[in-house]
Amino acid sequence: MSDTSGKQQNTAAFYGQAVASFSVAMGATAVGIFKLNADAWVRAFLAIAVLYLVTSAFTLAKVIRDRQDTTTSTQYHPFEKL
Repeated sequence: MSDTSGKQQNTAAFYGQAVASFSVAMGATAVGIFKLNADAWVRAFLAIAVLYLVTSAFTLAKVIRDRQDTTTSTQYHPFEKL
């Protein structure tokens, strides 16, 4: 018998892929905004909008994760050690 909690852990490769994907997406967006043929205030507005979108996405992901953690920890598991 093992003492695993049943919660899956991400591998280092998956974590690295997620970080690399996020970095490439943010870099490509930054280059696109920088190279955009528009006034500086338009580029600044788009950059602020992207930053707001990213922080909102992180907050939403955290809220969803926290809600799932609280619902799974309060559920009854008949084969779990007490």
